[in-house]
Formats: sequence, structure tokens, C-alpha cells
Amino acid sequence: MTVKNKKILIIVGGGISAYKSLDLIRLLKKNNNDVKAILTKSGKEFVTPLSITTLTKCKTFEDIFDKKMESEIDHISLSRWADLIIVMPTTANFMTKLSLGKAEDLATTVILASNKDILLVPAMNVRMWVHKATQKNLKTLQDYGYLFLGPEKGEMACGEYGDGKMSSPRQIFSFLHNYFNKKNIVKKKNLKALVTTGPTREYLDPVRYISNESSGKQGYEIAVALNRLGVKTTLITGPTNLIINTDIKTKKVISAKEMFNEVKKTLPVDIAICAAAVADFKPFKKNKNKIKKNQNGLKSINLEKNRDIVEFLGKNNKNRPSIVVGFSAETENLYKNAIIKLREKNCDLIVANDVSKKNSGINSDYNRVLIIDGNENLKMFKRSKKSFIANKIAKVVLDKLLIDDRNFN
Repeated sequence: MTVKNKKILIIVGGGISAYKSLDLIRLLKKNNNDVKAILTKSGKEFVTPLSITTLTKCKTFEDIFDKKMESEIDHISLSRWADLIIVMPTTANFMTKLSLGKAEDLATTVILASNKDILLVPAMNVRMWVHKATQKNLKTLQDYGYLFLGPEKGEMACGEYGDGKMSSPRQIFSFLHNYFNKKNIVKKKNLKALVTTGPTREYLDPVRYISNESSGKQGYEIAVALNRLGVKTTLITGPTNLIINTDIKTKKVISAKEMFNEVKKTLPVDIAICAAAVADFKPFKKNKNKIKKNQNGLKSINLEKNRDIVEFLGKNNKNRPSIVVGFSAETENLYKNAIIKLREKNCDLIVANDVSKKNSGINSDYNRVLIIDGNENLKMFKRSKKSFIANKIAKVVLDKLLIDDRNFN
């Protein structure tokens, strides 16, 4: 087990276990990693800048803004430099700051400005950890995409026993090994993915169309999650109001036919995730001019089926992706209907959600889903932010692609 040639930024928080950051730095440097550290104001109560500088062989960035420091390396550059940021120990107070999106000092500013994964390693009294406010902050931060390790169950400095003890440097090192190992495999395999999202519009005339309320948020968050994991991802999106991350290759379409054509052009890929709410039908004929009230054109509309993108991908003998993921939005018989779609479209995974529920699913920031594989194994995720759901979906997909299917459970 090893982690080599990585750039790790450690933010040392204010807690009795802050001294363990020195052991982690020593372990990382022993394995030829480049380490920099930010020492928070409260962290200075437990470890000194000199001890950190001695181990990192680099200046310790203290939790203040000063002209000299900013001229050497500004907070944006520091956030971009790292392959991963670790906050240890992550106190209850620090979790609160992050959950509120505060940028009041160097540590919180670097985190808020970062485009890299951030690992939080909590340590606090057991009562503080189980407090409803802390657990609410935990859920919020998980929704934002923060990674967590621990806390562990054990005896704490205060003498009490329970969940709240910080994970050891060895446990953190093991986490880093698994984290970077998966990233290295993804990079080595040069994995590619396409994700469809949003609604489509099927026009009756120049101003009227058939569509739905899909916001495109879930598919977009999946593309972000895959991209963060190192998968080269193309997002094919129908009309939405999303502000798309410029790091993600994006193709914008209007109709189901346009989306189908873009999907074909994007092949071959290793992963295809079809989260778009594609209109099943389109008008047989689009009127060249606006249909007037006194015309019969709006009294009856002749429809024809659109090409089924998920089925095309699932049954594509020439360029079939290794993993095809369909979405099944249902108002009744969720599991039964999802299984039917899984079989009929020849998907490897199906993500099912009940769109009859308010504040969840279509046109919402939240979702609750079932993920079902070809053996009808089931994963269930309770109502959570779509960013959190997206991270889980991306993990399940990559695990299924990189590891044997038996590890799905």
C-alpha cells in the first residue's frame, strides 16, 4: 500500500488530535509526496509552524492574509496546486463554516475556491458529533460533495467513549491509496462517458411545443461527478437554465432527434448515462406558421414515436458502451416498471425515481432513487441533494465497470 508523487495540501484544524497531522506529513514525505500545509489560528494552539515547516520542507501557510504571502502564492493558486485537500482534524465549528459557505480566512477561502476533492477527517466529543446540528451539517457537506473519513469509535482526550475519535494517519494513508489507485485506473484506461440530461422540445409550430418540466440538474451533476473522477465526459443537454461548468464538454440540443444524433456522434464511449427526459412522441408534422385559434390544428394532434435513445445504446451491437444506464421516472409501481425498462432496453443499470412525490425528482434540487442492476440487486438512496445522488451513481457505475459485478452489493 503506497501513495507516491502526489501533491497534498493539509489544513490543520484546532483540536487535540492536530498533532497527528505531523505523523501524516512524515508518512507522505517518506513516500515521495509533495506536501504543503495551512495552519489555522486555532491549530496553532496545538502544533507550531516550525514543526510543520521542518517536515514539509516548505513554508507553512498561516491562517492570515498578508502581502508577503499573497505575493509568493495566492489562495487561488494554492487551491489549484493540490491533487487533494485534507482537513484534519475537522472540528464541529469548521464543519459549520463550510456548510455555510464561509470564506473568512485562508483555510475556508482555499476550500471554497478549490476545484479538487476535499477530505474532511472529523474529530470531536461524541456529544458534539451526534448533535443534530452537526449531523445536519454532515448531510449538507456530503450533498456538496465533500469526502469524509471517520470519526472512529474509541476513547477521546476528554475521557469519554464513543464516535468522535479522529482516524489515524495510517487509516488516512490507506484512504489515499484507494482514492488515487481508482483515479489512476480510470486515467490509465482513458475512460469516456456520455451523459444526456434535460428535456427535449418537439415543436407543433414555430412557437408551441411538447415538453416536460425536467431541469436537467440530475444529469448535469452526474457529468460533474464523473468528470471529477477523471472520466472524460460529454454532456448532451436539452434546453435548460443550467450554468454549465466549462471543464465539461457540452453539446446543446433541442429535439429528441438532435439528441439522438449527438449521442451517435459521441460514440464510442465506455459509459452512457441517459438521464434526459426525452419526449416519447413528436408531432407527425410541424406547421410552418403559427396555428391560429380558428384552425383545427390544435384540436387534434397526430403524433409519432421518437427514436428510443436508451434502447439504441443498450442493443447497439457495433458501438455498445460497456455500461448503459437508463432512468425510469414513474408515478406508480416504481420497482416493477423499472425492472421492465431494464429488461426491454437491455440496460446494465436502471435508476428509478418516483416523480409523483413533491420536492423530489423532476424540477427539484432533491431526488430519491433506486439503482437496480441486471441481477435485480437493489441500492436505495433516501431523499438527498442531486449532487449527493450523482456522486453515488458515479461510484456505483465505476465500481461496476472496474470491478467484478459481484461487488455491486
